[in-house]
Formats: sequence, structure tokens, C-alpha cells
Amino acid sequence: MTTTTTSPPTIDHDKLMAFVFRAVDEVGATLNSALVVMGDKLGLYRALAGAGALSSGELAERAGVAERYVREWLNAQAAGGYVEYDPAEGRYTLPAEQAMALTDEDSPAYLPGFFQVAVGSVLDSPRITEAARSGAGVGWHEHSHDVFDGCERFFRPGYNANLVPSWLPALEGVLEKLEGGARVADVGCGHGASTILMATTFPRSTFAGFDYHAGSIETARERAKEAGLAERIGKYPLTVQHIRFETASASAFPGAGYDLVTMFDCLHDMGDPVGAARHVRSSLAPDGTWMIVEPAAGDRVEDNLNPVGRAYYAFSTLLCTPSSLAQEVGLALGAQAGEARIRDVVTAGGFTRFRRAAETPFNIVYEARP
Repeated sequence: MTTTTTSPPTIDHDKLMAFVFRAVDEVGATLNSALVVMGDKLGLYRALAGAGALSSGELAERAGVAERYVREWLNAQAAGGYVEYDPAEGRYTLPAEQAMALTDEDSPAYLPGFFQVAVGSVLDSPRITEAARSGAGVGWHEHSHDVFDGCERFFRPGYNANLVPSWLPALEGVLEKLEGGARVADVGCGHGASTILMATTFPRSTFAGFDYHAGSIETARERAKEAGLAERIGKYPLTVQHIRFETASASAFPGAGYDLVTMFDCLHDMGDPVGAARHVRSSLAPDGTWMIVEPAAGDRVEDNLNPVGRAYYAFSTLLCTPSSLAQEVGLALGAQAGEARIRDVVTAGGFTRFRRAAETPFNIVYEARP
């Protein structure tokens, strides 16, 4: 019997150390996600915004936070380029661009929710690690509130910036229906940000938001009340002017004859997206439209090896794939499914027309018709 030996690989010391220092940067970035959430929750960014140069003591007083914590937090922010530090004065400034991204909830560049869902995902990672050993799933409802709240806060600014001005107008004949009075089902609505936005914009139309997670539906009802759209009446959990929220799955939500069914950043999370597509098909009016908003992705892995793809693959590992595997069928499309796989799901569900209608750096909007 002949044995062969393999020589150990030759190590390039410079490449090794470059990777080590890159890893150091990665650890700093991971920790900074928690620090951004900390700064958001403590009001540190808001206290810095537009205030000019502040010392750690001045910021601590403004925010009502202990100075010793603020000092370390500011230094970490300065090391990461989130704030600017003047060594001569010992003061810190939040540039206007960072202030917009970290404090302006109406800006499409608003980021604290992105960090919040990342921190929530990391906190839940031990459970995902154990599930990965067997291939079991972890349901969306099993995650921390930072995941739910972070998703709403991250996606809402993008919806506010794009849904009414560009996404809905890109669909064939949909805007006219909404303005005249349409029936709409928003499936996988979460906390209802997309549903409430559409209901506020199109008062002649009626909207039903559906999600399998009862906790999210309760939050959506509260959000509708806060928006002045709803009040509790009689025996029904929520009676509204032209919006309602119900706990229901994507393959069994009630109603028929919908002019528009929407799914925002959720089709890939479903265990049986083909079953959901079939149910959407059966629930639509003959000339109805299914709008599917999915994370931006190419069809090939190499198309997604970029910063956005990296973040989405990470979220897919910790959130989207476990969620799908926890459900029947467990197709696990993943957050980077790409247009070809979404098309396969849609056509398998009985739709004959499918096209890419709009896109942003973070999302692709698809239109499906019977």
C-alpha cells in the first residue's frame, strides 16, 4: 500500500497578518453594532446632532447619561469614524451626514434599525447554532423584540421613500385602482408599516394586513391607532375606517377579489412560498396584481459578493433560512434567492406574467399577474 504525504502549505506572513488585522476590524465593527444601538436608545446621537463640538461631560449632561460611559462610547465612535474628534479641544462632533443617517427617522438613509436587527440576530445566534447541527428551524416568532422592532425601523424609511413615489406607479394600472378605490391585502405585514403607509395615502381603498405572528399584529393595530386610522369597537378586535389587521398565514389569509396583494421582504422567509403563491393567485381579482418586494440579489453567488450581499447572506443565515426551515415544506429560498428563483416560485403558483418593475440598492420589486 502506497501512502502519500502532503507538505504543509507555505504561509505568506504578510497575507496572514493582513487577515488578522482585517479580523480585528471585523470584531470592532461587530461590537460597534451594539454601541450604535446603545447610542440610539440613550439619545446620544440626537444630543450630538447639530450641537457642534461637545466634550464628553457636556454630552453626558445633555443626554442624562453617566459621563464615564459616554467618554468610552465617544472614543469608540471616533475610532470608527462615526464622530470627529478634535484632540486640541478634547471635543467631539457628529457630522451632518452621520446625523442624518443616525437621527433622522424620515431619511431613507436612516440606519439604527439596521443595527438593531443585527444585534438582535447576534443575541439569538446560540439558538441558531444549535439548530444548524440538525437542520431544524427557528421560527420568526421565537426571536427577540430587537429583531421585530429593528426590521420595522430599518425597512420603514425605504418604504416611505419608494413605495408611493416609485414602486406602486411602476405597476401596470395599480395606482389608478388605488386612487379610485381598491381592495388590498398586505401579506407578511409585520408591524404594519407598509399597510399603514398605503392606507394613509389612498383613503378610498381598503387594506387588510396579515401576518402569522400574533405579536406583530397586535403592534400593527397599535401603530394604526397612533396614525389616527383605527379605533376599537364592539366585539371585533379592531374595526377601522379602511384598514384592518388579522393573524393569518400567507397560504390561508382570508378574502378574495383583491385588486392588489403585496409582500414586502417576506416571501423568501416562508416555508412554502409556492403554496403562498397559489393562494395569492386564488385570492386575486381576474385583473389583480401581486407585488413582491425582495432583497436586492443576483442569481449567482458571485453576483452577491459585495457589502449588501454580505449583510443579506448573514441575515439569511441567522433569520430567513431558520424561519423557513421551521415551517412546512421548508424550501429555504434565502434572502439572496435572486430573480430566477422568485420567478420559478411565481410561475409554479399559477401566474403567467412576471417582470422586474423597480429596484433600489437594497430591494427589487417584482410584478406578477394572472
